[in-house]
Amino acid sequence: MSQDKWSQSSSALEHLKLGELTVLGRMPYSSNATFLVEVTRNSRTIQAIYKPRRGERSLWDFPGGLFMREVAAFELSDTLGWSLIPATVYRDNGPYGEGSLQLFIDANFEQHYFPLFERSELHPQFKKFALFDLVVNNADRKSGHLLIDSHDHIWGIDQGLCFHVEPKLRTVIWEFAGEAIPESLLTDLYARVDSCEEALGALLDPEEIDAFRDRVFHVAKTGRFPVPDPDMRCYPWPLI
Repeated sequence: MSQDKWSQSSSALEHLKLGELTVLGRMPYSSNATFLVEVTRNSRTIQAIYKPRRGERSLWDFPGGLFMREVAAFELSDTLGWSLIPATVYRDNGPYGEGSLQLFIDANFEQHYFPLFERSELHPQFKKFALFDLVVNNADRKSGHLLIDSHDHIWGIDQGLCFHVEPKLRTVIWEFAGEAIPESLLTDLYARVDSCEEALGALLDPEEIDAFRDRVFHVAKTGRFPVPDPDMRCYPWPLI
């Protein structure tokens, strides 16, 4: 089974939920404590990214528990059937306490959104990410948060700054601004919005789920990707 299919399978989720964790080291260039770990179960070992609550840096506009938003982003992508986010689970018994555990993607880390956008065959995947980030209100979609694996599948990482009730979309994906959103993606969203709310129910506050629903219906009404507002901070920093 290829990495992109296995990473979304029930066996991958079970492995992450039940496997024994061994810390290999801390990931560089992360603002919050982020660790590469091995996850071993039934004689099989995989690698994953562990983000404990204890390692989070306080933010003025987001409450603590950013790791739960990582889990929520996966649950939403999984419910939509979009395969955007690597398998991500909540663990209450990590080496440094509770946190999120996400399957490590063996990607080409020299590649990221800016150079990859030159490949037009990848644009459908980027449009899906643009819509996903819009409805989750992603405040930090950097170029380096989009990775490509050996099967040319694009994966999104670092979704901790999502689902805020106030408009905070900050992304590098503005090339589709003003374009019509593909009808198939709008159909997915509209048809599964109730299932998405159910999936998010145990992970987010009620007002955050209400705001998510409002964004979905706004997108369904406009049918177009937004244009960056010159009066808003619409790009993350740093860009990569």
